[in-house]
Amino acid sequence: MKILVTGSAGFIGSFVVQQLLARGDEVVGLDNINDYYDINLKLGRLKQAGINEESLNWFKFIQSEQHPNYRFIRINLEEKQALQMLFANEKFDRVCHLAAQAGVRHSIDNPDAYVKSNIEGFLNILEACRWNNIQHLVYASSSSIYGLNSKVPFSEHDSIAHPVSLYAATKKSNELMAHAYSHLYNLPTTGLRFFTVYGPWGRPDMSPFLFADAILNDRPIKVFNNGDMLRDFTYIDDITEGVIRCIDKIAAPNPTWDAENPDPSTSSAPYRLFNIGNSTPVKLMDFIEAIEKGCGKEATKNYLPMQPGDVYQTNADTQDLETYIGYKPTTTIAEGIKHTITWFKDYYPL
Repeated sequence: MKILVTGSAGFIGSFVVQQLLARGDEVVGLDNINDYYDINLKLGRLKQAGINEESLNWFKFIQSEQHPNYRFIRINLEEKQALQMLFANEKFDRVCHLAAQAGVRHSIDNPDAYVKSNIEGFLNILEACRWNNIQHLVYASSSSIYGLNSKVPFSEHDSIAHPVSLYAATKKSNELMAHAYSHLYNLPTTGLRFFTVYGPWGRPDMSPFLFADAILNDRPIKVFNNGDMLRDFTYIDDITEGVIRCIDKIAAPNPTWDAENPDPSTSSAPYRLFNIGNSTPVKLMDFIEAIEKGCGKEATKNYLPMQPGDVYQTNADTQDLETYIGYKPTTTIAEGIKHTITWFKDYYPL
């Protein structure tokens, strides 16, 4: 297939690109390489797939030096005309849309960036898919949308009416917008609510990176809510396998969907929503202990209250996705942290 992967310089996107290339798909990667975090990490991910040009000029295709079936282009999601031209010229079969302005806390101080990228940008992707006969759009949602919902494990069949950050609100909006396009234009869409993802090449604003960096450099770590939090940490390889299996399985209408008792995760339209995570929440303090073991030293801990926009627990009910794609994450926390710390020490030598 010919597949567009947006956010291809991002953490999850870069792994998805590598796996699609490994199995023989033709891939075009798209990213704007913004400076939300260190762009050198993004450039490093691109180099893993043979994109070695340092300048990365806008709207210019760069051919991979390793993969004849991979090209990269730098475009902003807000550039509607550029996206329309890209889709019209390239004739993609499917789209994996992982690009977005990420970060819960950043959205509190920088709301405009989230509306531009996650709302306006997502609309442009939907329009491009609509007008260019895309077989299937798989897009990133987030576990953050569960907000004030305290019923655990979080289920796709439950309400998500009370987000607690603008980031989460934009992701909920994406799901609603996708349904409208699935209903109006018969565009098959699958939304994936990612739970905390970690691994080599991970984002530096996420806790595994922050903890490892602080511990190895003898700085205290920030432990929010005094350590009383649980997260559904999921290793990147497991996430990548789930994403690709969803790309392959085109969303279809639910023949038993009942409009009088509507299930939010399916529809009479070709629309699906899934949690994608490990389904086994880990206590924050246990996760920190695993990182301490990987680093070979104990952390100095600075205990702090809960941060605005954070939630106490993320715990994914992933049974629907496991049944749908026939796959369940297999990487243990100990194994995943070991690989992550090994990469971190190599990439950031002391």
